[in-house]
Amino acid sequence: MINKIVLSMASLRMFSGCLEIIAALLMIRFNQIEKALLVNSGLALVGPLVLLTTTTIGLVGIAEKLSFGKMIWVLVGVSCIFVGILKK
Repeated sequence: MINKIVLSMASLRMFSGCLEIIAALLMIRFNQIEKALLVNSGLALVGPLVLLTTTTIGLVGIAEKLSFGKMIWVLVGVSCIFVGILKK
């Protein structure tokens, strides 16, 4: 039997992957640099949201197994990822 949390995380990632493929097909269909950049910009918004949601689901799933100190370290690590992604 598949764990519900793992299934949720995997489903989100599969959804994200399908969006990436659809975006690539749209870029090819439009065949214009400006429209391809617009589609790509939309993906830039989806990527971090999927990362955050998937990580949150995973953390909720293991919250009872982690000590408070380890949970803080995980949150600090995730925060560092977002600072690195969003920092210009």
